[in-house]
Amino acid sequence: MSDLTAVWRSVSQRRDERLPIRPRWRNALQSPALRRALILALLALVWEIGARIQNNPIMLPSFSQTVAALLDGVTAQELFASSLASLTVLLKGYLSAVALGLALVSVAVANRFARDVLTTLTAMFNPLPAIALLPLAMLWFGLGEKSLVFVLIHSVLWPFAVAALAGFETVPETLRLVGRNYGYRGPAFVAQILIPAALPALLTGLRLGWAFAWRTLIAAELIFGVTARQGGLGWFIFQNRNELLTDRVFAGLAAVIAIGLLVDGLVFRTIEAATVRRWGMQK
Repeated sequence: MSDLTAVWRSVSQRRDERLPIRPRWRNALQSPALRRALILALLALVWEIGARIQNNPIMLPSFSQTVAALLDGVTAQELFASSLASLTVLLKGYLSAVALGLALVSVAVANRFARDVLTTLTAMFNPLPAIALLPLAMLWFGLGEKSLVFVLIHSVLWPFAVAALAGFETVPETLRLVGRNYGYRGPAFVAQILIPAALPALLTGLRLGWAFAWRTLIAAELIFGVTARQGGLGWFIFQNRNELLTDRVFAGLAAVIAIGLLVDGLVFRTIEAATVRRWGMQK
C-alpha cells in the first residue's frame, strides 16, 4: 500500500512540474470584480480622451469634469437628496408589483382559467411602455407620487409575472408530489416548493423588473419636472439641462448608472451567490 502511495505521489509531482506556472496578473484577472473595474477604467479613459479631442464642455464634458460635478452634488447633498427621493418612490412601486405578481402567478398555477387570464394580460400589457400610461396616471391620480407608483407597478408587474410563471411551470412534477405528500397546500405549497425550485427564473424576473422600473422612473420624473416642478434624479437632470450645466447633467446620469451597478452587484449577485450558485442550480 505504501509503495502505491509513493508511486502516486511521484506521478502527481511530475505532472505538476510539467504544468505551466501562471503569472500572478493572469490569476488576478480571474476575479470578476477586477475585470469589471478594468472595463470601467478603460471606458473612462476613452471618455476623457474623446472629450479633450472634442474640446466643447457644453456638448461633452470630460470624465474628470463629470466626477468633479458629481462630488460637488454629493457634497452639497442636492444629488444625494434627489437619489434618495427617487429610490424611495422606486421601492414602493417595485415591492408592490412583486407582491402583486407573486399573488397573480400563484393563482394562475393553481387554476387553468386564471393562467389563461394572466397570459392574455401579459401579452396585452407587457409590450406597452409604462411611460405611455403616465398621462392617464396623472389624470386619475394627479401630479403626485401615486402616479409614479402606478407606472412603476405596470413596468415591473408584467415582465416579472412572465418570468415567474415560466419558472413555476418548469418545476418538476416529482417536487410537486413531494410537497403534496408533506401536506403543503395553497400559499405554503408556493412558498416551500415552487419559489425555491423556480428561484433562478424569479431572480431573472426581479432583475428585469428592477431595470425597467429604474429607467421608467427617470423618464417619468423628467416629465414631472415639466409639469409639477418636482422629482428626484430625473428632475435634477432636467433642471441642469435647462441651465446648460452639462457636467451636472452627466453627473446625474452617472448617479443613475452607479446606483444600477450597486444594486446589481450588492443585491442580486449576492442573492445569487448565497442561493442558486451555492445550491448548484446555476453556473
